[in-house]
Amino acid sequence: MTLLIRELVFSDLDQLLAIYSDLHASDDALPARPTLEETWHAILDDSTQIYVGGFIAGALVSACNAAVVRNLTRGGRPYAVIENVVTAKGHRRQGFGSAVLQELLRRCWARNCYKIMLLSGMNRSDVHAFYGSNGFDRSAKQAFIISAR
Repeated sequence: MTLLIRELVFSDLDQLLAIYSDLHASDDALPARPTLEETWHAILDDSTQIYVGGFIAGALVSACNAAVVRNLTRGGRPYAVIENVVTAKGHRRQGFGSAVLQELLRRCWARNCYKIMLLSGMNRSDVHAFYGSNGFDRSAKQAFIISAR
């Protein structure tokens, strides 16, 4: 199986939404289709957003995204925050997630980011080992989160 990794485009929306169902067992309801498409267009038009996906025979099997944040410290270099790292259940543990994540990291480094961060809500050692094997240091910083109520 050959994995093709590329930036996502507008026509990938439905496959992306389908793979996101493997990310969360339950999630908030999505807005109406026109609003959803408007949001997707805005994301794709935003140069600070990077959405990368891995495809096998045209089917999206893994995806992740990063927001590149402009910055006034660290010599003005930006930093990136990664979200929504997901591989379809039937394609896990085959290296696809790592390949897509590594491509996303490459694109962030190419934008001169001084650091790249992600948070994991999964309290599973295998998920943390996955991130560790891709270069992330879980002891480098402490995260604090406040969520919308």
